[in-house]
Amino acid sequence: MGFIVIMLLAFSAGLLGGMGMGGGTILIPALTIFLNIGQHAAQAANLLAFLPMALISLKIHSGNGLVRARGAPWIIIPAVALSVGGAFLAAYTPADILRRMFGAFLIALAAKQAYDAFYACKMSKDKKNREV
Repeated sequence: MGFIVIMLLAFSAGLLGGMGMGGGTILIPALTIFLNIGQHAAQAANLLAFLPMALISLKIHSGNGLVRARGAPWIIIPAVALSVGGAFLAAYTPADILRRMFGAFLIALAAKQAYDAFYACKMSKDKKNREV
């Protein structure tokens, strides 16, 4: 895998991260599968890449009026507190188990998205049938 592949993966991760969709869902599997980087190193690289993406995206989303700072402490405080435990858990979890945990997370995320899309489509059809 050459420089072009790395850049395409980085662009994809940046685009998804900027949209608030989680660039790590692309970056971590790409680093482990295509570049043969270990799971721990891939997750660390994702965190490093996430910081500037999050700051820039936050500024833009805030400028668009999409950020409600009033409720932020309810998300930020527990997230920061639990990230310490999560970091230690990741550091001491064997790579193969960590990889499986991340894979299970991606499968659950995909299942939820598919269910929501199916349900939204069904609701739209039901609404159209009632209007006729």
